[in-house]
Amino acid sequence: MMNNSHTFALIGAAGFIAPRHMKAIKETGNQLVAALDLFDSVGVIDSYFPEAHFFTEPERFDRHLDKLRRTITSKVDYVSICSPNYLHDAHIRMALRNGAHAICEKPLVLNPWNLDALAEIEKESGKRIYTILQLRHHPAIQQLKAKIDSAADTKKRYSIQLEYITSRGNWYFRSWKGNTEKSGGIATNIGVHFFDMLTWIFGAASQNVVTHYQNDRASGKLTLEKADVEWFLSINAETLPNEIKQQNKRTYRTLSVDGEEIEFSDGFTDLHTVSYQNILNGNGFGLEDARASVQIVHDIRKQTI
Repeated sequence: MMNNSHTFALIGAAGFIAPRHMKAIKETGNQLVAALDLFDSVGVIDSYFPEAHFFTEPERFDRHLDKLRRTITSKVDYVSICSPNYLHDAHIRMALRNGAHAICEKPLVLNPWNLDALAEIEKESGKRIYTILQLRHHPAIQQLKAKIDSAADTKKRYSIQLEYITSRGNWYFRSWKGNTEKSGGIATNIGVHFFDMLTWIFGAASQNVVTHYQNDRASGKLTLEKADVEWFLSINAETLPNEIKQQNKRTYRTLSVDGEEIEFSDGFTDLHTVSYQNILNGNGFGLEDARASVQIVHDIRKQTI
């Protein structure tokens, strides 16, 4: 629980990830006073902040933030952004324009040059832009990083195998997520946080080769400072291992380092609260922290296979 309560607004209240942000705002002792979504199926707000004002029109939401900003005592301190990927840039600008810090879901932006423009706005406004990189807070991932950082052989190269399959239905291809211009494609949608985690632990990418790319799956090889990575991402249930299908499971993730499995399947749901705690304590991840993974998924998207 935080000593000083902060005031929040939230963009993208009807989305899948929004409840984790509402939960994090509540569990850190803060208040959500306004929310925006084009869709009005947002009854989940009642479980956290039933008194919050709700808008379905961005113009009226922006006006409301501006009115609160001018009252000084009621101004919004943070705007949490859970909107579709292609709108993150615009919504971050809206937050800073209204005198608030931005807390944005990954990917922070779709293109690396967007980060440069936002850095200028951040400097002009005096407000910070934070992003959610929750895997950096996962205990198993932190242990792995500590192990790599403290290895006696500083020149050792590691062999990494990453597979992540999270089955999606036909709706996916009718939504903004199935539109590469809006989502950034499959590697951005479901892979960006893994690429962030890998570069955080094993260093920057020097080579990025895509070996297969479809709208429902992709694979490739990454050469990092300390590791060679083979990765596979998919939303197609047919690509699940047979043993996973037999268990009637629709999600499968595995990460191995030199053949040793790193188990990090549990503990995901509370990492947004940990992320918020760090942001509110002044230790959040910002624009430059996001750059490596944004560059990787951009390069994957732009490659010709």
